[in-house]
Amino acid sequence: MKIEILFPEFCNLFGDMSNMWYLRKCLPEAEFVETPFEAEPAFASEDVGLIYLGPMTERTQERVIEKLRPLSDRIYELIEKGACFLFTGNALEILGESIENEDGSKISGLGIFDLRAKRDMMHRHNSTFLGRFDGEEVMGFKSQFTMAYTAPGYYPFLQVTKGTGLNKKLKTEGIRYKNFVGTYLLGPILILNPCLTKRLLSDLGVPNTRLAFDSEINAAYRKRLKDFHAKT
Repeated sequence: MKIEILFPEFCNLFGDMSNMWYLRKCLPEAEFVETPFEAEPAFASEDVGLIYLGPMTERTQERVIEKLRPLSDRIYELIEKGACFLFTGNALEILGESIENEDGSKISGLGIFDLRAKRDMMHRHNSTFLGRFDGEEVMGFKSQFTMAYTAPGYYPFLQVTKGTGLNKKLKTEGIRYKNFVGTYLLGPILILNPCLTKRLLSDLGVPNTRLAFDSEINAAYRKRLKDFHAKT
């Protein structure tokens, strides 16, 4: 199994690369490929089990959009075929329709999902998040300059229990379509939420794999979940 990490030299904010560190521990036999920005992604010419892209600066966002634009049809094809994707933070916006600046100018995204982001660079949104996915509780953190808007009928990833969804009025967060997961949640979400890691491994075709540091990860999850319920 090949797992591709896109542009790790740029798309690595908020400690999100620890998700791939942990996945390496869970899948020691898998091949992990770190594709630098100047190289052609492996998924362009071969099937890849998982494609990961982490959060980045706004300037890098625009560069990544143009880098991936020639591969938009290929990305769409892989999503429809059921390949696994994990996009965290503002990486999700790259696959949307547009990103709007404060002056009204727009950056065209890849147009794979009906998602439109609006920037407000003078007001960063920071918050904790608690939601539900397939009956499991999911915790995380947000730190972003954008809010996202979509049409009715889109494919939400998480139901909001406490915190902010794609925008302050929406009670759903992220996008899940087939085996694509995109979420604004930041940091080591696979470490924080063993239920997500188990589901990802199942989607990758390895449902019975024991999580690395299984007892410690689950004990920490239960303790952290208790704290989230008490404080949020």
